[in-house]
Amino acid sequence: MATRLMRAGYDVLVWNRSPDACDELAAGGAEVLSSPAEVTDAADITLAMLADPQACAEVALGRDGAVKGLRAGKGYIDSSTVDVTTMQRVEHAVRGQGAAFLEAPVSGSKAPAEQGKLIFMAAGDLGLYQSAVPLFQAMGKMHVYLGEVGSATKMKLVVNMIMGSMMVAFAEGLALSQAAGLNAEDLLRVVNESAIASPMLALKGPQMIRKTFDPAFPLKHQQKDMRLALKMGATDGQYLPVAAAANEAYLRAKLHGQGDLDFSAVIKALHPGDLP
Repeated sequence: MATRLMRAGYDVLVWNRSPDACDELAAGGAEVLSSPAEVTDAADITLAMLADPQACAEVALGRDGAVKGLRAGKGYIDSSTVDVTTMQRVEHAVRGQGAAFLEAPVSGSKAPAEQGKLIFMAAGDLGLYQSAVPLFQAMGKMHVYLGEVGSATKMKLVVNMIMGSMMVAFAEGLALSQAAGLNAEDLLRVVNESAIASPMLALKGPQMIRKTFDPAFPLKHQQKDMRLALKMGATDGQYLPVAAAANEAYLRAKLHGQGDLDFSAVIKALHPGDLP
């Protein structure tokens, strides 16, 4: 995402919890700063992308956190996939500094980010959203404004819940075809020409057959998103039996050390011999 902004001509300041992650950006012209507060103090608009609710809150609200560098006239956009409570907590702190806040989680993993084809789901300060549209256009193929803070987080969790459930169903299909003595490549050919064809299945299927699980979207993050979606369902009184079953598969794979692999590695949970 930062690289796409640099290519679009923006002056980009960066900070990362893992400093080495900034090396390539620095080589490309980004300025590396030493804390989130330094970034927000220097930048007009700051975008945050963190792995989970704890990291999202710590980077925004902790010692030398992003909120400390904010003031009136600045904007803070959080693209993390977390829960509504965490996002609203960050929003409250940002607005308390007089700055504008927007949540803008994205749909799309590593390749869409590199290609500038992310989908931004935004909610919060409308003025900041309008100012950020050129940024979204540099990084993505679509952006949508959904109203009050919390709406975009809910939308992202629903999208990832559907994606995660689809992946487990597909993994079960591959596993069953192999157990039944069918050729998995033949299954992919049929699926890709059928009504259930999708870009995700076309991309992940060959990788799953070859058992190559280089992480475009780590399994541990998919499991986190399933967990948060189930929590949202419990809060809203919505029965989610398919998502609950899918989450168990991700959790099993994660507990057996597969969390850093791509989320398509959930198929390992269906083949006990593939787990450590």
